[in-house]
Amino acid sequence: MNRFNRNIETFLNTWRNARNRKPLIIRGARQVGKTTVIEKLSENYEHFINLNLEHPQHVNYFEKYDDVKLIVENILFSNQIPSTNLSSTLLFIDEIQQSPKAIHLLRYFYEYFPELHVIAAGSLLEFALSMVKSFPVGRVQYLYMYPLNFIEYLGAMDMGLLIEALQEVPLKKTAHSALLSQFNKYVIIGGMPEIIAHYKFTNNLSDLITIYESIWSTYKQDIEKYGQNNSEKKILRHIMDTGPSVLDKRVKFQNFGNSNYKSREVSEAMKDLDLAKVIRLIYPTTDLQAPIQSDFKKSPRLQFLDTGIINYTLNIQADLLGIEDLSYSFKGAIIPHIITQELISISIERDTKPNFWVRDKTQASAEVDLVFTYSNYVVPIEIKSGKSGTLKSLHQFIERVEHPYAVRFYGGEFRIEKHTTPGGKPYLLMNLPYYLGTKLPDYIEYFILNHKL
Repeated sequence: MNRFNRNIETFLNTWRNARNRKPLIIRGARQVGKTTVIEKLSENYEHFINLNLEHPQHVNYFEKYDDVKLIVENILFSNQIPSTNLSSTLLFIDEIQQSPKAIHLLRYFYEYFPELHVIAAGSLLEFALSMVKSFPVGRVQYLYMYPLNFIEYLGAMDMGLLIEALQEVPLKKTAHSALLSQFNKYVIIGGMPEIIAHYKFTNNLSDLITIYESIWSTYKQDIEKYGQNNSEKKILRHIMDTGPSVLDKRVKFQNFGNSNYKSREVSEAMKDLDLAKVIRLIYPTTDLQAPIQSDFKKSPRLQFLDTGIINYTLNIQADLLGIEDLSYSFKGAIIPHIITQELISISIERDTKPNFWVRDKTQASAEVDLVFTYSNYVVPIEIKSGKSGTLKSLHQFIERVEHPYAVRFYGGEFRIEKHTTPGGKPYLLMNLPYYLGTKLPDYIEYFILNHKL
């Protein structure tokens, strides 16, 4: 069992100890470790009831009765748990998407059994939520779960000293080489729990092939559940088959992946996959001031659940081995993909996605890899190696905002430099090693509060 420490555990323990606790729904794609963290949490309870609604007997609790009091009475009786022990009992309802009625009834657990600890999870939950007639808004809490990020990977590999080094802002130079080496391994294998567990045991990439294939095949088989008809299923399969090869480009829905599919067909299919968290559509913004808004009329970028799976489907993992700077791998798309994945992974309480910035003007277009909002500042972030003079889009951004702060992720050591744009505006450039993706909020705060022109 992959019993790694996960960042979501801090939030689970806060929920467990809260006085005004609501039923909790954990949302996330299949195989990211949802069930495992709940089983680990259950060790804090005297009683643990694990219902899987793919099991006919378990789903029958909810389908047979409309009264949540009868449902709880039957569940407790079947598990030989006295009703006086509710406060020391964790009820886990797994694969709850199998019963929209069970989702609807969660609100009554909060109203009639607030002392009972209730957690629900499911792999196709987003689609089930849309079928619930009366959703328990305000009566449930959400947490979001993703593949392991780099810090979680270090913990899984028992590298506590490197985690300690990452927590220090700014980090010491002495830790750079070891962190970059481990990050390169993480980029290659990705963050799926089953993959990391086997890699830790074998330390051999070739032994992971069957696991990657199993995970990827499972996701592709799930497509049958997303599509309403054969035509929709074919489009979904096509996106899964061709999507990884266009990571270096912005998405054009019309004729996606050299197909004859129409823009609307591809757009709707991608939105379904986005709901399932298998892919994420990362949209641009044209805003230079907070709050920034996604521009859904412009072409998005395609983000898959896990970079390791992408590397496998592209058959480039062996090519990545031994490369010191992965920023040039697969047309420069792999490092931006993993850093975007890292940023998504730290949003546990809200389902948020980062934005990139575009300026679409004739003969003067510009695109900045990411933007990050801190207080009233919208900070541009480029992800590339090379000299600062090559950051043309970032310079266009900086010349249009009132602040002087910019960030670059690259393969070198942490440092802050003073530069001047071609237009003559002085600015500060914080150079961050790739492995600091999850620490970006901390570093931008440090940057702005401690450095002035």
